[in-house]
Amino acid sequence: MNSNEEQLVEPIELGDELVMQYLLEHPEFFIRNARLVEQMRVPHPVRDSVSLVEWQLSRQREQIGKLEEEITLLMELANANERLFRQLVLLQGELGMAESLQDLLDRLHQWARSLGLSSVDIRLFSEQWKLSAPSRFAHLALSRQLFEPLRIQRLGSNDHYLGTLNSSELLLLMPNTKHVGSVALSLLGENGDLGVLIFSSRDSQHYQPNMGTLLLQHLSLFLPKLLQRWIEKV
Repeated sequence: MNSNEEQLVEPIELGDELVMQYLLEHPEFFIRNARLVEQMRVPHPVRDSVSLVEWQLSRQREQIGKLEEEITLLMELANANERLFRQLVLLQGELGMAESLQDLLDRLHQWARSLGLSSVDIRLFSEQWKLSAPSRFAHLALSRQLFEPLRIQRLGSNDHYLGTLNSSELLLLMPNTKHVGSVALSLLGENGDLGVLIFSSRDSQHYQPNMGTLLLQHLSLFLPKLLQRWIEKV
């Protein structure tokens, strides 16, 4: 090889991609070099190094552990959904037996108290329901216009909100309820335009933004149908 040819030959720098490509294209490499594989050592965060076989077994144990955690989480979720379904069926039956609107509100309040909550309130948008005199439930009325800033601030494009409210927001939604730590709000109706369902707890940490809203979704849909027994829609 002359000097010109030597200048044209450049050393090939092996990177991760080239090594992985070679091993993928030549899987028999590990068969041909079984003894080398047994001798290879991999850096370890606790021990200085481990064999490639030990490292692979360790990774498999980690993967099995993650799978077991996922299975446990799925089982817990299934159990939680089953309990939620039972609660919803019982509540629907209980509210369905209400003989008046006040009876329905009392039953809903008792159910909320059985869950350790301090109160539950229903506010209906006055633009959608006939709540003016001689109705005895004018106190349920809520102006959609007055509620709109709260909706934008707390719910945005969602139908539910879980967390805390400031004093002016609490005064708007629950003027007669005291010692409110956190709330779960749900817009009533398929389009969220009929009113607001409000569960409250004295614990400021009870309702958190990352909690599920499946129960709220069901309640927000079937409550308006029950309310129409005693209140006419506009």
